[in-house]
Amino acid sequence: MTSRGPGKRVRKAPAERRNEIVTTAARVGLTEGLECVTLRRVADELGVQAGLVGHYFPAADKLVAEAFTSATMTELDALLPEADEDAPPGTLRSFFRLISSAEFDNVSRLWLNARHLSRYRPVLREHVVEQELLWCRRIERVVAAGVAVGDFRCADPWVAAVRMLVAIDGTTAYINTSADHRAAATGDMVRTFAEAELGLEPGALDTPAVG
Repeated sequence: MTSRGPGKRVRKAPAERRNEIVTTAARVGLTEGLECVTLRRVADELGVQAGLVGHYFPAADKLVAEAFTSATMTELDALLPEADEDAPPGTLRSFFRLISSAEFDNVSRLWLNARHLSRYRPVLREHVVEQELLWCRRIERVVAAGVAVGDFRCADPWVAAVRMLVAIDGTTAYINTSADHRAAATGDMVRTFAEAELGLEPGALDTPAVG
């Protein structure tokens, strides 16, 4: 009597397999750091041979860069959806509430990590710059919409968007060290800065307390 071997592995379409690799790499980078994104590590996570991952990404730096982009795009779409039906002030209230929560900590760490590694990895640097511009444009779109309907007073939505993103980066620069000691002092810093930048009264972009 012969025993049956393991079932035949289903071959995935190239696009599906590639997306699976990038998504897995993004998860590793987001939770553990981009230095942990290697062909071997991603292959182990997927239960495949490292050669399969290498087939799609012969250079690990390309996988690291795409992992960063995948993770940050997913977060951007959650923070500032492309098709958002809220009025601009409501969109920014939600945005500032989310970025000040602990749920955003891993994203802050990822950006800090990527900007450091960008000094040595040109491919990653290109992706970081592209994502910075994309995040700024997404914020600019909301600001411009608010200016158009009279909710905000702002001479240049692009400049306001850049300044807000710089403020966000500044308040998260200590995420790996003394974040706990600075949280009370900087918790609402970005929101209050944005209110001043957009000609709003203090507290206008604060999320109302529930209950």
